[in-house]
Amino acid sequence: MIKLHGAILSPYVRKVKVVLAMKGIEYDSTFQMPFNQGADFFKISPLGKIPALEHGDLKISDSTVICEYLEDLYPETPIYPTKPVDRAWARWLVTLGGTKVTELTGGIFFQRFMRINVLQQSSDEVLVEKIINEQLPPILDYLETQAPQAGFLFGDFGLADISLVSPFVNAGYGGYFVDEDRWPNFKRFAQRVLSHASVSPLLDVEAKLVPQSK
Repeated sequence: MIKLHGAILSPYVRKVKVVLAMKGIEYDSTFQMPFNQGADFFKISPLGKIPALEHGDLKISDSTVICEYLEDLYPETPIYPTKPVDRAWARWLVTLGGTKVTELTGGIFFQRFMRINVLQQSSDEVLVEKIINEQLPPILDYLETQAPQAGFLFGDFGLADISLVSPFVNAGYGGYFVDEDRWPNFKRFAQRVLSHASVSPLLDVEAKLVPQSK
C-alpha cells in the first residue's frame, strides 16, 4: 500500500491528498514535520522535504512528482487536461502555485500561525504587511486574469486548481483572506475549489486542529 509522509497543514501534503482522494486511492499516512527529521526519514526524502511517498521499493518526495506518479499509476480521473497546450499551461500554473504563491502565503502562515502557536514566538508583522500589501497583490492580479468565471481552470477539476488554491488555505490560518472586491474571479474560483468533494473533507479535518480559522 502507498504510504504518505507529511504534516496535515502543509499545502503540498494537502495537494497530494486531494489527488489521492480524486482517484480513490487507499493509503497510509504518517505524520512528519518538515523539520526535526530523523535519519530514517532522510532515507526516504534525502532533502528532508514533505510530502514523501513510499510505494514498494519506490521512495520519492516533491508534491508534483508524487502527483504525476499517481497519475501514471492510476490514469483514471486525470489530473491534467488532454490537449498539449492546456497541459503545458496547467503545468505552469502548478509550478506557480508551488513556488511564488506558496512562498508568499507561506510567509504569512509561518509568521502568524507557526511562530505563535508552535514556536511560541511573536510574529514579524512588518514582514507580513510587506507580503500582504506589496508582494502578494501583483500575483493576485495575475491570478485574477487566469481564474475562470465558472467551473475550474480546464473544465474538470485538476491539479492546477488545487495547486493555486491550497496555499491560500494556509494564509487563512494566518488571518489573511483574499479580498473579493479586489479579486472577485479568483476569490469565487477558490471557493469552488475548496468546496470540491476531494477537498472539503480534508479541510473539515484540518478545522479541528485550527478552529480559529473558521
